Amino acid sequence: MSETTEEMFAGSQERNFMGHPIGLSICFLTEMWERFSYYGMRTILILYLTKYHLFGVGKASMIYGAYAGLVYMMPIIGGYMADRYLGSRKAVTYGAILLVIGHGLMAFHGEAAYMDGDMVVRDDFFINIFFLALALIIGGVGFLKANISTVVGALYGPNDPRRDGGFSIFYMGINLGSFMSMLIVGYVGETYGWNYGFSIAGIGMLFGLLVFLWGQKYLGGRAEPPKPQLLKEKSPIGINKEYTIYLFGIGLVGVSWVMMQYDQFVIQLVGVSGIFMIALVLFYGYRKCSKIERERLMVALFLIALQSVFWALFEQQAASLTLLADQQFTLSFLGINILASQVQMMNALFIIILAPVMAWLWVALSKKRIEPSTPAKFGYALFIIGLGYIVFAWGMGLDDSTSKSFLWLIFIYFMLTLAELFLSPVGLSMVTKLSVPKIVGMMMGTWFLFTALGNNVAGWISSLTGSGGQGSSSGQLDMAATMEVYSVIGYSSVAVGVFILILTPLLKKGMHGVH
Repeated sequence: MSETTEEMFAGSQERNFMGHPIGLSICFLTEMWERFSYYGMRTILILYLTKYHLFGVGKASMIYGAYAGLVYMMPIIGGYMADRYLGSRKAVTYGAILLVIGHGLMAFHGEAAYMDGDMVVRDDFFINIFFLALALIIGGVGFLKANISTVVGALYGPNDPRRDGGFSIFYMGINLGSFMSMLIVGYVGETYGWNYGFSIAGIGMLFGLLVFLWGQKYLGGRAEPPKPQLLKEKSPIGINKEYTIYLFGIGLVGVSWVMMQYDQFVIQLVGVSGIFMIALVLFYGYRKCSKIERERLMVALFLIALQSVFWALFEQQAASLTLLADQQFTLSFLGINILASQVQMMNALFIIILAPVMAWLWVALSKKRIEPSTPAKFGYALFIIGLGYIVFAWGMGLDDSTSKSFLWLIFIYFMLTLAELFLSPVGLSMVTKLSVPKIVGMMMGTWFLFTALGNNVAGWISSLTGSGGQGSSSGQLDMAATMEVYSVIGYSSVAVGVFILILTPLLKKGMHGVH
């Protein structure tokens, strides 16, 4: 091995498997099963809420929005605890345990709700168990999601050219897990019973935990606590800091359990938190940064805030789009019958098909020096997803029946995925490139906060599509309201996309050479 090659792979895990560090296979399988459980549960959640517990579209959508928003908030705290104290291995293990317990509880849901005159009768005890299960999943994702990616990064040295390819393989595990879960969990949940679907999602997470525990020896000690001695120190409550953090995690579960029952408050909390983080970063920029650093931060903050518009539209697939598929479309294509919960798997399928094409396209455009800049990609993403909803709403208006063509669902999921590939892969990279090194963590937290806000707003938007609005107890969509809502959000997104594209030259100037 030449000296140049030795320098190139310096710091990388020495033991390899199929051309990459062997620890990558453990991370791949852990994340695959974790995403199997997460997307499996999510794919049937809105249907379960409206069909089993008889929540109206408005309330069910707000529950989903609060859940999805908190799922994206908690990794900020879990990531901090891992970076400062636990290390990625302990954080991922703890998160996986919470997830297994949470998914296990989802399998117990009591008697189905029923109508007594005009009143819905539900089993309040099991409704509270349901919220506890969601809270455990929120806490588990918080400790696992960001930190498993950190383990992947730690397997490669700073100059290892395989790093990007390794993350591409890792993200393929995400799509594989989500695709399998939507195919299997959705089918079992709708055909044999919601509790059986949730049980399979839980078993998937158990597999992920067992794989991660078994594979510790293949990680080469790259996910250990940064300062193990800190964990043995006593905390103010009289026990060591490691156990204190675990108790703190249980406290986060308790907070999440309460917040899930006040779903509208979550939007306000996330929104206020996002504004506070922007103010904090701007204060830092004006007090501690040079003019160039400050302008880069301002560009990053602008794009971070506007990405919430994208997620508000994108995450309709687990809310109103699933209800639309169930109530308004013929779920058959090329002789294959598809369940409403399985329609979401088109996103993962299109990702698998389109991601290599888009990766090739960016390289080809880059060679010709015409690849769109990061701000332009954000603008195109919002334009594409907005246009998708405008055309989709128009298409639904052409058919008053409840057996609309499945081709329209294929169209909207294609547009959602195409827009995602313009924005999602470059988002986190943009944050790290434009941030000042000392506040990269704070900027990543701000990104996740506005992603959480987008998910919260997605639930609120979905709630507007129900019969009688948010307060209705009907699980049926109001098609006139749905088409109006989709048109409004579509035109709004297109307008924001065009606004970003107009400002792109100014934003590129503010990036000062960062691409």
